Amino acid sequence: MNGTRSINRWFLACMGTALQLCIGTVYAWSYFQNPLVQTYHWSNTEVAWVFSTTIVCLSLGAAVGGQLLPRHGPRKLAVLGSVLFGGGYLLGALALQLQSLPLLYLGYGVVGGSGIGLAYVTPVATVAKWFPDKKGLATGMVIMGFGLGAMLMSKLAAPVLMQLCEQQLPMVFAVLGVLFLLIAPPIAWTLQEPPKPATAAGATAAPVHGPLLTGTFAQIWVLMFCNTVAGIMFIGFQSPMLQELLRRQDPALSSAQLAASGATLIAVSALFNGIGRFFWGSLSDRIGRVTVFRTMLASQCLAFLLLGQVENPWIFGVVVCYILLCYGGGFGTLPSFVSDAFGAQRLASVYGAMLTTWGVAGIVGPQLVAYLRDHHAQQASSYAFGIGAAFLCAGLVASIGLGDKISSRTSP
Repeated sequence: MNGTRSINRWFLACMGTALQLCIGTVYAWSYFQNPLVQTYHWSNTEVAWVFSTTIVCLSLGAAVGGQLLPRHGPRKLAVLGSVLFGGGYLLGALALQLQSLPLLYLGYGVVGGSGIGLAYVTPVATVAKWFPDKKGLATGMVIMGFGLGAMLMSKLAAPVLMQLCEQQLPMVFAVLGVLFLLIAPPIAWTLQEPPKPATAAGATAAPVHGPLLTGTFAQIWVLMFCNTVAGIMFIGFQSPMLQELLRRQDPALSSAQLAASGATLIAVSALFNGIGRFFWGSLSDRIGRVTVFRTMLASQCLAFLLLGQVENPWIFGVVVCYILLCYGGGFGTLPSFVSDAFGAQRLASVYGAMLTTWGVAGIVGPQLVAYLRDHHAQQASSYAFGIGAAFLCAGLVASIGLGDKISSRTSP
């Protein structure tokens, strides 16, 4: 029986990773940032609001999904999320065809983002129940798929479709929607709870309002928010930022060459984002969740200060990759952190509520950079780096008093 259970749980972990790989393509948004601005003559801020809306609805969908998961099970929520995700791309294609920015917010942002949230929280919380002995490693592996989704989109799906569709963005979004509707729901259908009725019953009975009112929840929320806002600033704008550095270094570079370089950075940083979720998540099993967060926050603060002095595109890319390594590390460590702090029975509900950090950061980070690019173009990057360092320092301050003893707590 143990052998069968072991095979089943690793199969489910792989399926959860595959589902995350699909929905994680949202992190390649910066690939479309410049084409949308140039094609439809929308501002950076207007286009960035599409990504921000998506992340906000993602976090709200994850919070709702965390509450519904104990009652409805992972299969229904994951399939529903997958369908909404693919449908969001189709509505986005219609919006682009009609040149309607509000419909793009509604379709890709609200519908697609809500679907991502439901499909995100479900495999993470479910796989964590299958791996009580390897929480950090297993959830880090699953969430790693989300980080790698941007690499899949930016270096494979999007460039190929842009070429096949002759740069017609509505067609690109439509094809992506159809592909994800064909691929994601069957993967989502494989998810199931472990054969422990007591676990499901305990999760249903455990009240969520208590943990949300504690100081521990507030501290972890702030740690996660500060780590997230720093990384998400780059996810939406890393390609345009790199292209500006390259253009200053060599004005003869063509738009196609600049776009290809930006796509390469998205792909490589996505790889680091994915690896970070697995690396930091598994490392937290050994050195503690709080220690991991403090290490990531402190080292990133130095990285942001360094970026303020960087003019070399290669160095810029390396530092961005490290920041995305830590950004992914926050998501890879969070599920086991929540489980240690509040108990495995409350993981789905508290973890879903904790992901509201993602939504708030999804507004603050991209909108901050977009505003600076629209109104302080020359100093936008240096201002953004300084503000990012300030957020990271605030996260370090918030960690005071949050002891590593949480990491040794035995979940009920």
